Amino acid sequence: MSAAAKAAPAKMDPAQRADLFEYLLRLGDDRLVLGHRVSEWCGHAPILEEDIALANIALDLVGQANLLLQLAGTTEGKGRDQDALAYFRETVAFRNVVLVETPNGDFGYTIVRQFHFSVHALLVLEQLQRSRHVDLAGIAAKAYKETRYHVRHSGEWIIRLGDGTEESHARVQRSVNEAWRFTDELCHADDVDRRLAAAGLGVDPSTVRDVWSIQVREVLQTATLTAPEDRPSRP
Repeated sequence: MSAAAKAAPAKMDPAQRADLFEYLLRLGDDRLVLGHRVSEWCGHAPILEEDIALANIALDLVGQANLLLQLAGTTEGKGRDQDALAYFRETVAFRNVVLVETPNGDFGYTIVRQFHFSVHALLVLEQLQRSRHVDLAGIAAKAYKETRYHVRHSGEWIIRLGDGTEESHARVQRSVNEAWRFTDELCHADDVDRRLAAAGLGVDPSTVRDVWSIQVREVLQTATLTAPEDRPSRP
């Protein structure tokens, strides 16, 4: 028996195991897809230092995806490992939010996309460290440390660009406007999320919506940027 299986709650029934598998796919797919998107900047970032930083963020995200999908495969119990789940599923089987798969656009959009996702991820990971599933809690603790850097890095760039030149301000404001409509999906919860949260295994993402909004808007305000007035809607 694998260590992950030993760590799972002893009385997890088939329905709860299926819920956990779905939940792990969502977490893993978000990071896998975004990691590959960010990696597209390797060799193309505006400065060498940022080229290295984005490469490291991409590696963090793919590394998190690797752990989550590995645990998903163990939970499913059908012999699929992280590579099979990452590379041998049809497109329709992926569970990532739309935001992470949107094209990179210019550097400003990539940074805005990363910031929106990372703030939400950090809030979820903070709670997920207390999951009753020992291995999932351990993955969350490792990812939390990495994601703190992602939030700080992307937030500092938003402020730098927003409060920079007239052109950089206009570009990043446009990026905020473009990305905003995809952000509500980050906080959307369904029955799977709610059941796992009630069981102490997962986190209901809707519970972090207000804090996410406050933290994002604070950084945008510091950057002299304006958050769209309308509440973001699911794509």
